[in-house]
Amino acid sequence: MVVTGHGAITPLAPDVEATWSAMLAGRSGVGPVQSLEVGDLQSQVAGEVRDFDPDTYIARNVSRRMDLYAQYALCAAIQAVESSKLTIDDRLAPRAGVLMGSGYGANLYNQSLPEILRDKGPRRISPFAQVAGAIDNPVGEISMQFGVKGPTRALSTACATGSDSVGEAARWIQLGIVDAAIAGGADNCITRIDLAASGNAKALSTRNDDPQRASRPFDEERDGFVMSAGAGAVVLEEAEHAMRRGAHILGEVVGYASTSDAHHWTAPHPEAEGAKAAMRGALDDAGIAPADVDYINAHGTSTPVGDEREVAAIREVYGEHAPRIPVSSTKSMTGHMIGASGAVELIACMLAMRDGVVPPTINCERPLDPEMNFVPAAPQRHDTRIAMSNSFGFGGRNAVLVVRRWEAESA
Repeated sequence: MVVTGHGAITPLAPDVEATWSAMLAGRSGVGPVQSLEVGDLQSQVAGEVRDFDPDTYIARNVSRRMDLYAQYALCAAIQAVESSKLTIDDRLAPRAGVLMGSGYGANLYNQSLPEILRDKGPRRISPFAQVAGAIDNPVGEISMQFGVKGPTRALSTACATGSDSVGEAARWIQLGIVDAAIAGGADNCITRIDLAASGNAKALSTRNDDPQRASRPFDEERDGFVMSAGAGAVVLEEAEHAMRRGAHILGEVVGYASTSDAHHWTAPHPEAEGAKAAMRGALDDAGIAPADVDYINAHGTSTPVGDEREVAAIREVYGEHAPRIPVSSTKSMTGHMIGASGAVELIACMLAMRDGVVPPTINCERPLDPEMNFVPAAPQRHDTRIAMSNSFGFGGRNAVLVVRRWEAESA
């Protein structure tokens, strides 16, 4: 399964290349929350999407019926299809699919409905409220936008959603169900309810006086993750299908595994058993050894327990290779985009392979493991042929993808 297109809406920029440039510049997309009142909340910082104009991609009568997260998802998907130069015609339509997920769904829209009902009465509730408020809303919009007539599904596995969506769509192709798929994830859970709930769970950073330094994965002074919004999407194709149409191939998805901790709603397994099993499963699926991996884009959310256990898991799975491999967290710059993170981080892996440079972990000033290469502060020149992307979510959902650079001998 190969990737032929990508799209992204992030707190750094509203497209892939500008997001990547910001990552390589070590720029933070985190700032004080501006979209709502947060003065009484513990955490008052977030990675909000700025400079986003849905009119660039979609008609006003379409965007107005969608939650903001769904707009992000549709626009990222449009970017991905445009970059792939894929035409979904009558012949391909039944052999094309959409698998777009979200951890939280249409939170902004759904949280607004009780107020509308209370203040304006039942006649002001849209007849499309159940559609606009559903987690599969972006999937329907994407399928209608491009005329996709194969399987179209929504998936929700918390912070592992983006990676699971790509991995499961890749399996559709592997099983011969479709020849092409649009896959990824999106979220916008920057709401008073979500910030309050995650703050009360002691999961969020409270570094309110220094927002750009709030997300600090693998640093000894990390105090929680930063809630962010965004979307990431890729176009996956069966390799021969892509080659027949002369597509530019960005990378090859060669490994995927998904596991569950069956342990706790918010805390990872004490021995990181699920995370280790997912990494080993993805390596086995790819048919490669740990020493074959050149770069890891870590889950690295900046939580005290999560980061520590991910590093311990990488240490155990990779053994003596662990200190030699660059391991960075782009969440240090984007914050945690929840369901979008895995898809955006997979895209970062492919761009690292393309450009021969791995993105940094900013704010990592006192690394929790001094022997590991967390790519602190600045990007590093590094030839990456194979990369791993980790996604570990609330509820113990773990998803890991392995992507390989597309080379002549791969064909």
